[in-house]
Amino acid sequence: MSAAGNAHHEHGRASSGGRALLMALALTGGFALVELVGGLVSGSLALIGDAGHMVTDSVALGLGALAAWLSRRPPSRLHSFGLQRAEIVGALANAGFMLVVVAWIAYEAVARLLDPQPVHGAMVLVVAAVGLAVNLLVLRILHGGEQNLNTRGAALHVLGDLLGSVAALASGLVIATTGWTPVDPLLSLVISGLILISTSRLLREAVHVVMEGVPRHIDLERLGRRLLELEGVEGVHDLHVWTIATGHHAIAAHVRIRSLAAWPELLEAMRRMLREEFGIEHVTLQPEPPYEVAFVPVAALRAGNRR
Repeated sequence: MSAAGNAHHEHGRASSGGRALLMALALTGGFALVELVGGLVSGSLALIGDAGHMVTDSVALGLGALAAWLSRRPPSRLHSFGLQRAEIVGALANAGFMLVVVAWIAYEAVARLLDPQPVHGAMVLVVAAVGLAVNLLVLRILHGGEQNLNTRGAALHVLGDLLGSVAALASGLVIATTGWTPVDPLLSLVISGLILISTSRLLREAVHVVMEGVPRHIDLERLGRRLLELEGVEGVHDLHVWTIATGHHAIAAHVRIRSLAAWPELLEAMRRMLREEFGIEHVTLQPEPPYEVAFVPVAALRAGNRR
């Protein structure tokens, strides 16, 4: 396949993933509004909590779609890596917002346990059932698009929201059949726990990227050993691996080699190994000769010649 053909193929795959994320975003964001209104009308904190969870999913889907678009933007004079880290900034803002949502839901749930409020169980049951169907449809759409880190991460968010819909559905069913309203704030605490888990993971990953940590799927010591195993490599130092954005990793290192003449072939071998075994595409490697050359200052040579 030609380079142009391969680029067209990759662009088509990225567009497929972006379309799936946008469709999922429209469904999830739209129903989050429906669930919020339903929760306010019915008095169900579980529905409001699930709406909050769907908002986190919507933001995650939006960030994924934005990242898919930004990843195709060329680098500029001000942003030599492009704008790929916009998704990290958005993830940090999303995590901070959702921590506030979790705190509010938990506060309201405790207040309602102490002072139970009437809840329209039948309405909760209907809205939660529709929410469950929407989440199943969104999962199907995501699995039908390109499978990359963005879509897989978004699918995990939606899977957590599907569990939230099940909790809201259980709340509506219990209230409609038994009239026991404390189940609503109790299950809203379960939903807020789900939000807290997904938010803490998102926050931890975003901070790890901002601090330029080694990608979690890469063993730095094993990577160094693999470089040393290549014929012609005698040493590796100043080895750094970090994440530019989701799915885009970079490496920089100094490589001591036996012969500078063999560097072009050796560099290609290292690039191929890093791409195939570690998923690293952005490679910056500096060759060094096998020994240090002692340089004598020109002034000292001239002084010696005069003597």
